[in-house]
Amino acid sequence: MPQAEGLAIIPMSKRVMNLANFLSDAARRFSDEIGFVWGHDNWTWSQIDQRVNAMAAALQSKFGIGKGDRVLIQSQNCNQMFESMFACFRLGAVWVPANFRQTPDEVAYLASASGAKGMICASSFPDHAAACRSSSKELEFIISIGASNFGDVYDDLVEAFSGQITALAPVEHDDPCWLFFTSGTTGRPKAAMLTHGQMAFVITNHLCDLMPETTHKDASLVVAPLSHGAGIHQLTQVARGAKTILLPTEKFDPAEAWRLVEKWRVTNMFTVPTILKILTEHPSVDTYDHTSLRYVIYAGAPMYRTDQIHALKTLGPVLVQYFGLGEVTGNITVLPPAYHTPEDHADAKIGTCGFARTGMQISIQDDDGNEVIAGATGEICVIGPAVFAGYYNNPEANEKAFRNGWFRTGDLGHLDSDGFLFITGRASDMYISGGSNIYPREIEEKILTHPDINEVAVIGIPDPVWGEVGLAICVAKAGAKPDGEALADWLSDKMARYKLPKRFVFWPEMPKSAYGKIAKKLIRDELIRRKELDA
Repeated sequence: MPQAEGLAIIPMSKRVMNLANFLSDAARRFSDEIGFVWGHDNWTWSQIDQRVNAMAAALQSKFGIGKGDRVLIQSQNCNQMFESMFACFRLGAVWVPANFRQTPDEVAYLASASGAKGMICASSFPDHAAACRSSSKELEFIISIGASNFGDVYDDLVEAFSGQITALAPVEHDDPCWLFFTSGTTGRPKAAMLTHGQMAFVITNHLCDLMPETTHKDASLVVAPLSHGAGIHQLTQVARGAKTILLPTEKFDPAEAWRLVEKWRVTNMFTVPTILKILTEHPSVDTYDHTSLRYVIYAGAPMYRTDQIHALKTLGPVLVQYFGLGEVTGNITVLPPAYHTPEDHADAKIGTCGFARTGMQISIQDDDGNEVIAGATGEICVIGPAVFAGYYNNPEANEKAFRNGWFRTGDLGHLDSDGFLFITGRASDMYISGGSNIYPREIEEKILTHPDINEVAVIGIPDPVWGEVGLAICVAKAGAKPDGEALADWLSDKMARYKLPKRFVFWPEMPKSAYGKIAKKLIRDELIRRKELDA
């Protein structure tokens, strides 16, 4: 490309900071401060750094792990899982965390798809270890968190290699550090490649947009698996030297969560709307002091307005919403506390997920890739430094994911004239009834305002006359016994008639994904199992 006079381009190195340097910095600056808490145990930053160095030395010296090698992790939240991330980063290796709730066969697929050379597996998952060992030709070793019969014990290795220092591997901007597997609700999970350079931007952006003024005096409670969004969130805490507190058990206990908030003066937490709803509706929220909270960040799905109002009245102005996929690592929009309001006044941006994150750009596009006008619905597309480097070993998925340089999220929505984004739903969730596009999200919001309804999901099902019609799956509030016909009558003056669901079913609970989201694919499977929908 011709250059303007005097503006010759000088080739520059693409070398960037190894993300493990965040931990090294915290250990230098806050050596004796507590950095990590789990149950009755806690570790200072220097202790965490020493353990990470020892595990990195073991991976390198005993198992031959080096730059670019993938290491699969199958474990509940624990200090060893947290440490393994930084041990991999130090070596320039790639951390490949699985959601611990997945089946042995599902995790075995991740082992094969990632080409993992090694695996770190909690001793409570022997079937997962066996499945991965038998299905993956590349898998050379397994390390066990806790005593087991399938591999070297993690803590024994840390002790054996204690005191050894492993140098930070030199990395470039596009060197992968994390294979972030999608949830796979519409097919096999895909491995999004997150890189050292991209993630340095994401961490900086999270601190800028989600948790400004976070310091080493802050504390963060983990209420979700470290394998995905919570792991990204904890990286931001390490970058500032803020302590991380894990729930002591796998089972989610709202009372214990609030007890820990009070004990450790927790200032921030990352969660999803379903968990935030449970936390704020549990009686223990009024038992423990939670006034230390400054940022309660929720993502993964939009929060229904009724739940949002309740959370605001319970916790005060501390809610922060962001919208983002694993492929953009949470960095699409932000809705700070100042834009959360329990009142539906004229200036309130009710239903928005916020405005574009710092350094990111959003475009709403039609099927041909043309940008549509403000207020028009289209596919949400995004560009910026937080966009991932592509899917690992999946050129077909990469071809579909990008168009004219824009990453296509697969979500539908619109921007208003002020640049606030409103999500309509997944493109795959939309159905067409009588020639009209129907977006379930809008209908679900209306149904949830009914006093007897706790959760709802609307899906499109085949209909011989209209092509598709809406089916509403509802979960009633405790003690309530709503009737489908009465609910339809109640809705009749609240939306256009063609949007009204034609059928209502009531279940005691809603199927959810491993990440706590209401999953439409699981709902369809359950409808078929119950013979309420033809396969």
